Amino acid sequence: MSRYLIRRLLLLVPTLFGVSLVVFVLVRLLPGDAVTLQLQDAKSTAADEAALRSQLGLDRPLVAQYFDWLGNLLHGDLGHSFRSHQPITSELASRIPVTFELGLLALVIGAIVATIIGVTSAVRQDTWPDYVGRSMAIGLLAIPGFWLATLVVTLPSVWWHWTPPLQYTHFTTDPIKNLSIMIVPAVILGLGLSGGLMRLIRTQMLEVLRQDFIRTATAKGLTENAVIRGHALKNAFIPALTVLGLQVALLVSGTVVLESIFVLPGMGRYLLEAVQNRDYPAIQGLNLLFAAVIIFTNLVVDLMYGWLDPRVRYT
Repeated sequence: MSRYLIRRLLLLVPTLFGVSLVVFVLVRLLPGDAVTLQLQDAKSTAADEAALRSQLGLDRPLVAQYFDWLGNLLHGDLGHSFRSHQPITSELASRIPVTFELGLLALVIGAIVATIIGVTSAVRQDTWPDYVGRSMAIGLLAIPGFWLATLVVTLPSVWWHWTPPLQYTHFTTDPIKNLSIMIVPAVILGLGLSGGLMRLIRTQMLEVLRQDFIRTATAKGLTENAVIRGHALKNAFIPALTVLGLQVALLVSGTVVLESIFVLPGMGRYLLEAVQNRDYPAIQGLNLLFAAVIIFTNLVVDLMYGWLDPRVRYT
């Protein structure tokens, strides 16, 4: 297993290098220009634009810009924001906890909802709980998260003159108020992730419940709950774990929208603002961080296979 882990960690280097190169090129192909956007509200001259372009280092060849940025990156320096002129690392340090909390809550909520409904649908196959569960899964897959979030913000304000709290409070300042702010977007994001996972758990549970070892466990006199918890669920959750790991990538896109709607100062909202302002260092640093998180999560998921199924061998 150690050799497998070392090999996977070594693969991180060329993968992140490829991500950095692609992101560096693509952000410069976006319509608009960082210099033009910064000077659009001022009476600027060509000399002003040239001076700002030189100050930001955008007057140099792209190859030189890339290798300068890559060299700084190897020393842990992601550069400075074009807009705020603050180090990207300090900007991320204040925003990572917000996005991490939102994503973690969404994953937990999505996994719990999907497991409960998926297992219930499989155990009560072709009964009304199964029909309700399957219909709910399809509905959650079909409803866009941004649309549901917009309804949650606007409709209660129209009908009951109430809106979810939109003034962010740090967890360390007031944990209760922080959770009251985070729970609504976390539930919306978690429900969106649970639809596909719910259907997969149901399918896998139906397959596992027909296996010989389940019939043997039942014949030995174990209760239905003991068979499901001790034998069926653990085996059925292996494919679901893969999907749960891949959904980390969906969390990235989900947080961009929900953090903007609920005014959360996280990385998703920061990425949206960076794209709007063509803040190249911020976009590059955020995408590299997102790629690293997704790759690391997939590695953790692969390693958990051995815990869920002792037959798995890492060779």
